[in-house]
Amino acid sequence: MHEKLLRLCFFAERCVILEVNKIRQPPGCSKGVNEIMKEYAFGIDLGGTTAKIGLFTTAGALLEKWEVPTDTSNAGEHILENLAAAIMGKMQEKAIPAEQVEGVGIGVPGPVLDSSVVPIVCANLGGWGQRNVSAQLSGLLDGLKVLVGNDANVAALGEIWMGAAKGCRSAVMVTLGTGVGGGVIVNGKVIDGSHGAGGEIGHITVNRHETAACGCGKHGCLEQYSSATGVVRCMKKLLDENPDTPCSLRGTDFAAKDVFDAARSGDALAAREVDEMTDTLGMALANVANTVDPEMFMIGGGVSRAGDVLFAPLREHFKVYAFKSCRETPIVPAILGNDAGIYGSVRLIVGE
Repeated sequence: MHEKLLRLCFFAERCVILEVNKIRQPPGCSKGVNEIMKEYAFGIDLGGTTAKIGLFTTAGALLEKWEVPTDTSNAGEHILENLAAAIMGKMQEKAIPAEQVEGVGIGVPGPVLDSSVVPIVCANLGGWGQRNVSAQLSGLLDGLKVLVGNDANVAALGEIWMGAAKGCRSAVMVTLGTGVGGGVIVNGKVIDGSHGAGGEIGHITVNRHETAACGCGKHGCLEQYSSATGVVRCMKKLLDENPDTPCSLRGTDFAAKDVFDAARSGDALAAREVDEMTDTLGMALANVANTVDPEMFMIGGGVSRAGDVLFAPLREHFKVYAFKSCRETPIVPAILGNDAGIYGSVRLIVGE
């Protein structure tokens, strides 16, 4: 009887241990039952001016964030060294041993292959690129696991993990800033594509008759119409084509925000530009919906702060172009803002 009780106690204790191991894992993590998720992870969002870095728990709690300058001199040869120094410095400051760090995720402004290789030069990083970022940064971090993703894809991953699309398995994020970025998540996986160009929504051709060149070299890209730069370009064109139409923006040095503000205030020509911009964007999103059928679209970037004057017509135009079963797909503002990249970078590390 005594021996039987001992066996039962041992069995119960082992069950508790296994259950604790399961609880320590973030939701959906692919680790096995006996593999315990470590306590911390770092996320990096590498930009042309600064790199944003976040220290997280592996459950997704942001503990601290800071920025370091991006040194693009000499083709960016010191970028990874500086990032490694920032990570190691924070670990030393917080007395975090390497044994407690699950790894480091990093989002970069360019295509990425196999969560490790940046195959081309990134234009806004001084010629940096064409390297195995995972292997090089891991070497500088004494062997910590490093995974790499495209910055727009990683931001989408952040929003689907802890942002506007939390709880979704498939979602698309579109960032409307100086350019138009995109990230596509299907069944929890980032769609990088075979060339690392998955999610390049900004370079969907929406006007094959466009004579002006996009920054990518193509003509008629979505980015030329629906980015902040594109809104200003198209508004100036409207003003030139309608010299006798009153407009509060005429003769001013306006930005995209001013166009949306003017439209909100009842300026007819500005409202026409917003309608044309959202029509073009709605058509592009409908084509994406017809291809990947996401649960949700998230719109981020500076232009998204225009609010209902952007979202209301965008949703209506989307419905016109979308396949019937996709017409009610929600289109919502992203909520993580500039932190989406560091959240998504950590998500690369902690699993789906």
